[in-house]
Amino acid sequence: MVTTRTVIDARGSFCPGPLMELIAGMKMAQVGDELEVLSSDRGSANEIPEWIRKAGHQHLGTREESGVWHVSVRKLK
Repeated sequence: MVTTRTVIDARGSFCPGPLMELIAGMKMAQVGDELEVLSSDRGSANEIPEWIRKAGHQHLGTREESGVWHVSVRKLK
């Protein structure tokens, strides 16, 4: 199986924009694909991982670099 890695640049968008962009990206992704959301909204660092767990996907990590939050997820279903 070939997995892809997609970056969703949601910088400048405020809650719930980055999460909505991730959900749209997940609909297009295949099981096993990795997606990374870039967000300048601090709330995304908590909101997106919470959604990932509730939706049954794998949270790969969250980190902040120069005011941008990077939230990574693997689609599991």
